[in-house]
Amino acid sequence: LADSWMPRLEAIQESQDADKINPDYRLWLTSMPSPKFPVPVLQSGIKITNEPPKGLRANLGRTYQDIAEDVFEGCPSKPFEFK
Repeated sequence: LADSWMPRLEAIQESQDADKINPDYRLWLTSMPSPKFPVPVLQSGIKITNEPPKGLRANLGRTYQDIAEDVFEGCPSKPFEFK
């Protein structure tokens, strides 16, 4: 999220009327830690922290563990020898 957009995000969040929001509405934000991130947005949401595993091998292993082999190998725009 851009620092310049943070005040607008805070204004949007504060102007929302809970009675007019669809109960299925969810807003997912991903961000690096920033001192400019609006505190009201943090206070009104659920925070999830995802720490990478230690080491390059473990980090790459976790990256690829959730990708099925057929999806990983299923790039039709590339010939097999370039995959």
